[in-house]
Amino acid sequence: MAKAYWVAHVDVDDLEAYKAYIAANAVAFQKYGARFLVRGGEYETREGAVRARTVVLEFPDYETAVACYDSPEYQQAKALRDPVSTGDLVIVRGYDG
Repeated sequence: MAKAYWVAHVDVDDLEAYKAYIAANAVAFQKYGARFLVRGGEYETREGAVRARTVVLEFPDYETAVACYDSPEYQQAKALRDPVSTGDLVIVRGYDG
């Protein structure tokens, strides 16, 4: 079964307030077996435009990745993130070739 990923690009307007989101999202991520593959870090933009921060989370499968996003635990964390950041997030099924 193919794994699934959240790929997010985020601009953070208030880092101190954003830290509350980071603490809160840990509840959902632990419950749904998420694992950070990328969490910020050094990067080079080679094509197009991206936001300042890139995050990639790995999930056991696509259904779990979607369930985590829709969960009350994550939606509570997201409510902390929304006022202090702007982002783009996709959930994508991994390649199982």
